[in-house]
Amino acid sequence: MLTLQMSMNAKVDPDWVAARYPYLRAVAIEGAEAIEHHGWKWWKKQEKDLPQLQMELIDIWHFILSEILLRNSGNVDASLEALMMLLDSANTQKLIDFDDQQYSLDELDLLTKLELLIALSVVRRIELELFQSIMSDCKISWIDLYRQYVGKNVLNMFRQDHGYKDGSYQKIWNGREDNEYLVEIIDSLDPNQAKFKDQVYIALKRSYPA
Repeated sequence: MLTLQMSMNAKVDPDWVAARYPYLRAVAIEGAEAIEHHGWKWWKKQEKDLPQLQMELIDIWHFILSEILLRNSGNVDASLEALMMLLDSANTQKLIDFDDQQYSLDELDLLTKLELLIALSVVRRIELELFQSIMSDCKISWIDLYRQYVGKNVLNMFRQDHGYKDGSYQKIWNGREDNEYLVEIIDSLDPNQAKFKDQVYIALKRSYPA
């Protein structure tokens, strides 16, 4: 995933490391969008949209990976080592200290966790124990995250290859959004296959209108 994210960042801007984009600001914005999909307005009836919540987590993961890569100057090996250290800590820690308060993840609801994710992102902190807890609340496992992440990453790359920047890309394929095709494609493939990424791209290319 780190390799894929580095390739995507370079596709958008070859000088992305030097540009030092505020990836954790993007995490904060995506976190707010996740709150909207959850529903928070007490003055109207709202239903939690779990698939959209999961999709927001995938987008957040893109930016977390980008921030880790940026902190390690785009070096994938160093980023992997840093990521594994964060994951090791996430598997043992259930408390987060922030703003002179200690938060127990087991006692927080999903909305509060999303608010905390936004707050930590604003002050440029990555706390994977919090992200992992949000994943659990949104009923998405690490293998599900991987499968959806790879799919979305490949779709983003596909869009770039087919005119997303100059506006010539067609997002609607035969009356349906490309995201809908992507869901069907990744559900039909085995994420454990070494060529999973390539298979997704090929399937997108077959479905794209000529």
